[in-house]
Amino acid sequence: MTTVSDHQGEREGATEPDGSGRSGAKPSKAGRDLPAAIAVGVALGAAILGSLFTVRYLFIGIIAAAIAVGTIELAGAFRRAAGVRISLVPVLVGGQAMIWLAWPYGQQGALTAFVVTVIASLLWRLRSGAEGYLRDVSASVFAAAYLPLFASFAAMLVPPEDGVGRVLSFMIVVVACDTGGYVAGVLSGRHPMAPTISPKKTWEGFAGSLTAGITGGALSVALLLDGQAWEGVVFGAAIVFTATLGDLMESLIKRDLGIKDMGNTLPGHGGLMDRLDSLLPSAVVSWLLLSAFVPV
Repeated sequence: MTTVSDHQGEREGATEPDGSGRSGAKPSKAGRDLPAAIAVGVALGAAILGSLFTVRYLFIGIIAAAIAVGTIELAGAFRRAAGVRISLVPVLVGGQAMIWLAWPYGQQGALTAFVVTVIASLLWRLRSGAEGYLRDVSASVFAAAYLPLFASFAAMLVPPEDGVGRVLSFMIVVVACDTGGYVAGVLSGRHPMAPTISPKKTWEGFAGSLTAGITGGALSVALLLDGQAWEGVVFGAAIVFTATLGDLMESLIKRDLGIKDMGNTLPGHGGLMDRLDSLLPSAVVSWLLLSAFVPV
């Protein structure tokens, strides 16, 4: 679950120190090591396509692995930057349960696992005493909802007979949104969209995301799922908005923590969490809209 480029052609803070006192090498206009970013994106894309066109349930394993890494990155960033301690063991184990139980049991399985994860996180934190208890358990509940619960909706796209088409429609629109925004932002970005949150995000980049996302949605829903083109337009526009909001939300989290990236797992991309930001809320909306437009 990853994309090749940053939304609308910018990496937040790419030309500034990363909060650790390091200024880094002078970035390209894209704000990243573009060849490394493309190579990683192609490799991950190949893994996703390979799973979907061989044994499609392997895609759930890719989701589960990505969420485990993302959870560890998020917990590490919270601990290093703010001294917040996520109940990592319950959130990791419960997160895997949410994703894998979403396969046979759908939303009931994911929600049940989420509730058990919350209870386990509350109990796990008891041993460290009262100081910071509310802060830490709140972060644990947030992590459990933000990563595995949201990701379980991507897993729920897989089981239907047309599951490959559903997953591809989701991925095509997110990649189209990301790539269209990147190109438009780099070539013509002039007007800041959210200067206090992500100064380099532009309205031109958003327009590029919207154009590419709507086009990708209309084509994928019509050709892969035998849906109506207007449904694909609605689907594409909705994913562009959720992807952009997810990107802005993670920017706010990083600004609050005073960090540039959640990690350094992926060369040219930063942490895996820096690539999951747009995918996680988009997975929820994808499942909801595709379930409504193309019932199983």
